[in-house]
Amino acid sequence: MAFETPTSPTAPQDTTAEAPGARDTPTRRLFDRITDEISKLYVGQDELVLGALVALFSSGHVLIESVPGLGKTLFVRTLGRVLGCSFGRIQFTADLMPSDITGAPLFDMKTQEFRFRPGPVFTQLLLADEINRAPAKSHAALLEIMQEYRVTIDGTSHHIDKPFLVLATQNPIESEGTYNLPEAQLDRFMFKLIADYPDTEEEADILRLHSQQIDINQRLEEEVQTVTSPEEILQVTRENGNVRVDDKLIDYINQLVRLTRKWPQFYMGASPRAGIAMMQSARTLAAFSGRDYAVPDDVVQLALPTLRHRVALTAEAEVEGHNTDQLLTELIRSVEVPRI
Repeated sequence: MAFETPTSPTAPQDTTAEAPGARDTPTRRLFDRITDEISKLYVGQDELVLGALVALFSSGHVLIESVPGLGKTLFVRTLGRVLGCSFGRIQFTADLMPSDITGAPLFDMKTQEFRFRPGPVFTQLLLADEINRAPAKSHAALLEIMQEYRVTIDGTSHHIDKPFLVLATQNPIESEGTYNLPEAQLDRFMFKLIADYPDTEEEADILRLHSQQIDINQRLEEEVQTVTSPEEILQVTRENGNVRVDDKLIDYINQLVRLTRKWPQFYMGASPRAGIAMMQSARTLAAFSGRDYAVPDDVVQLALPTLRHRVALTAEAEVEGHNTDQLLTELIRSVEVPRI
């Protein structure tokens, strides 16, 4: 399972090969068990599965661009079952208020006092469906929680339990009645992932899965096993911070991020937060691969999902029909991959 890799023509190594030093570590075994359980009910979408897991174990969040009907809700529910985490879903609409997300104080007639009623954001895996259909004030409420891991109501802070992963979706086709997320808010997401239609074989597998006269929710309860816990996820996340990142690799990340600000077809490049996200997620990807050090291929795999939502095309580039992913692929290929 891997991201699509825009390999550099100057790369000194085969980036598809397993790096030396990969071992059968507890983290690698945990990753394999998680993906094996997810695949029992959720077919394909390897980049989505890998991206969500890397973000979760890196304390990040994910923006998913996807048309309806690709099983995102099933994926998050399955993920929650496998991880032993609570799951919640918010359908974003034009009339969604911040209090519909965060919760609000309610007056208790018995005690004659206000008490806080938690909103649906108080969960560990949150699917924010069609986030671009809600107004800016609702976006701001969620994105503040993503950054601070807490809700402040009437001067009182209510903390969100960790791990906490937001998977926000937006439809790339329908634009009527939507509100674009500002660049500053997009920057809060570690990755932007593209969920595309399954290929022929995968779609046939999906049909076979649903051809059996067994409710999918029943199958989720009976066939999918919980293989970890929130406590273990937090422990592994802390341990991933010990994965070594060579200075040459830091310079490589820095070069990629800074080059986005000079690329002629981008009027806005990536912020330093992009480099931090790339480094943190490279550590996690290395740990999933059984290594205690990151390699250039980790960064190459993660560069596109980390950068694609953090750059903006110039008007001329849009008129000329340029594609953000194509331009970023050219940019990544133009930078020499370091030898480590």
